[in-house]
Amino acid sequence: MEKLIPDCPYPGCFFCVMKEGNPNKRRTSIMKFFRELPSQDDDGQVLPISGLWNTAMAHPNDPEFIELGIFECMAALIWKGLKNRRWLSHDQNIYIPYYAAHIIGSYTMNMEDFAETAVNAGVIPPLVELLRGRLTWVEQRVAVRALGHLATYASTFPAVASHGEILELCIQLAMSSLEIVYSHFYQYADRRLSYHCDLLTRGMGGVEMESRKAEEWASQLQCWSLQLINCFAFKPEFLSTICNAEFLVKLPGMWGGLVNENSPAGIGLLRTICHHKFGRGPVSSCPGVIEALCNIARSSDDWQYMAIDCLLWLLQDPNTFHKVIEMAAPAVLDLAEISTLGDHKKLGDSILNVLQECIQSHGTGRSSVGNQIKEDVEEILHSRERFKWEKSMPKEDLHIKQAAALVVKLEGNSLFSSGNISGAASKYSEALALCPVRSKKERVVLYSNRAQCYLLLQQPLSAISDATRALCLHNPVNRHAKSLWRRAQAYDMLGLAKESLLDAILFINECSQSTDPDLSSRQNKVPDYAERLVKKQMRAAWLFREAAIKNGGIDCEADLGDAYGQGTDDSEWETASESDVGNDGRKETSNNDGEWKNDEGISDKIDKHSSREVKR
Repeated sequence: MEKLIPDCPYPGCFFCVMKEGNPNKRRTSIMKFFRELPSQDDDGQVLPISGLWNTAMAHPNDPEFIELGIFECMAALIWKGLKNRRWLSHDQNIYIPYYAAHIIGSYTMNMEDFAETAVNAGVIPPLVELLRGRLTWVEQRVAVRALGHLATYASTFPAVASHGEILELCIQLAMSSLEIVYSHFYQYADRRLSYHCDLLTRGMGGVEMESRKAEEWASQLQCWSLQLINCFAFKPEFLSTICNAEFLVKLPGMWGGLVNENSPAGIGLLRTICHHKFGRGPVSSCPGVIEALCNIARSSDDWQYMAIDCLLWLLQDPNTFHKVIEMAAPAVLDLAEISTLGDHKKLGDSILNVLQECIQSHGTGRSSVGNQIKEDVEEILHSRERFKWEKSMPKEDLHIKQAAALVVKLEGNSLFSSGNISGAASKYSEALALCPVRSKKERVVLYSNRAQCYLLLQQPLSAISDATRALCLHNPVNRHAKSLWRRAQAYDMLGLAKESLLDAILFINECSQSTDPDLSSRQNKVPDYAERLVKKQMRAAWLFREAAIKNGGIDCEADLGDAYGQGTDDSEWETASESDVGNDGRKETSNNDGEWKNDEGISDKIDKHSSREVKR
C-alpha cells in the first residue's frame, strides 16, 4: 500500500516540485516556480531560497537550475528587497537578498558559461546596489563575492567594468570594511541585528561565536574586495584609479589576518600592480609601501615570493630603480642564498642577476648604486666563487678550514657567555669568513648566533638580516627554529606585530615537531615565552584594532601597557639569549671525524646569571 504524504502547508512549493517523479514535469514546474516566485507575497519564501543556497554550495557546477532561470529569479528577488521594504521586513524575507546574491556567486565561481548566463540575466545591476550598501555589510559581502567571480572571466569582465562605480566602491570598501563591521556589528553585542547573528552562526552560537565569525566575515569582505580590484588591475586603463596614494599606503596592511590566511590579500594586488610599468611608478613613490614589501620579502609568509617579485620588478625598471634601491637592495641581498622557494627555482640566482644588472646599468650618475650595496653584492659573488673552488679542494684542506672556523666560533661562544656580546658578534663574523661556503648547517648556526648578539645589542635590523640569511640557508627554507624566534623578537622591537606573530607561530610549530632533547623531555613542547609573544602580537595585529581605537573601543594606553608589560621578565630574556653554548657554559667540542655538531644537537640555554648580565 502506498504511504500517504501529509498535506504541504504551501501547496505547489519548491519542495513539492522537487519530488515530482516525471523529469519533464519537474523541469517545467521548476521553471514556472522561478518565474513566478518574485511576484508572490506568500509566507515561507525563505525556505526554498535557503534550500537553493544549500544546493548551490554543494553542487555549483550543476547546470540544471541555470538552464531553468535561477539567475533571473535571484536578480528579481534582490530588486524586490531593495524596492519593497514592507515585503523585506515581513516574515523572514530579510534573509532573501543575502541568499540570492550568495546563490549567484556560488554558481558563477567555477563555470564561465554560467557567468555569461548570469550577466545576460541581469544580475549585475542589483548586485551593484547591494555593493553600494543599500542594505547592510552582510549583503555587501556576498555581492562583492559574486561580482568578483563575474570579473574573473574574460567574457564577462567588460560587463562588470561597464559599471564604472564598481571599482571606486571596492576601493572604498577595502579601506573601510573592517571599521564598518566593527562599528555596525562587533562593538555592541546588544545592538546586533538578529538575522546577522543567525547568518553568521546558523543559529548555533552565542555572542563569542558571533564575534569570531564577524572577524572572519570582515576579513572576507576586505579580501574579496581586493580580489575584485585585482581583476581591474590587470588592465592598464584602471591603474590610475587604483594607484591613489591613500589606498596604496594602506594596502600592505590588508593581509587578511589568521582568519583568512589563504588569501594573498594586499600583497597579491600589489604584485599585479607592480607587474605593469604604469603601476610601478606610484608604488615606488610610497616609501611606506616599499618598506612593507621588504618586510614581507624577508618574512616566512606564504606570499613571500610575491613581495620578492615586486621588489625585483621595481629594481629592474629604470624609472623606479633610483627610488627603491636603498631600501630594496638590502632586503633582497638577505635572500640571495635561497635556492628554491615553493615553485620558484634558483631564486637566489635571479636576485643576484638583477642586482648585477642594476650595478652595470647604473654605475654612475644620480641614480648610481651606493658603495655599500656594491660591496655586499661583490661579497656574495665572491662566496659563489669560493663554493666553486671548494668543489675541487681536497677534503683535508676543507677540514682544516672547518676546524679554524670552529676555533673562532668557540671563542665567540666564550665571549658571549661572559657577557661580551660585541666581541662575540665579531668572532662569529670572523668564523663566517673562514667557514666553507658548502658547510651550510654550520653557517646557519653562525648567522643565527650573530643575530642573537645583535638582538642583545639592540640592533634589530641587523638581527633580522642575519636571521633571514640563516633561514634562507636552512633546509627546509624558513624552518630553523632558533632563527625564527630571534627574528620574531627583532620584529617585536620594531613594532612589526604581524611579522613577529607569523615567525613566532612558525617557531612554535617547529618546537612541536622538534627532536631536540631539551624539547622532547618537556611535557609541553611549546615554550611559555613563545605563547606570551604570540598572545601579545595577536592583540597588536588584531583585525579590528585600528577600528576599535578609532571608535573608542580600546583604551590605547591601557591596552599597550598590558601588551608590553608581560614580555620583559628575566625568564623571557633568558630564553631569548639562546646560543649554542652548553648549559654549564663549557665550550662545544667537535666530533671525532672533524665535522661540527649541528645546532639541533646542542643545548641552547645559558645560565640566569649570564642572561641577566647580558641584558644590562
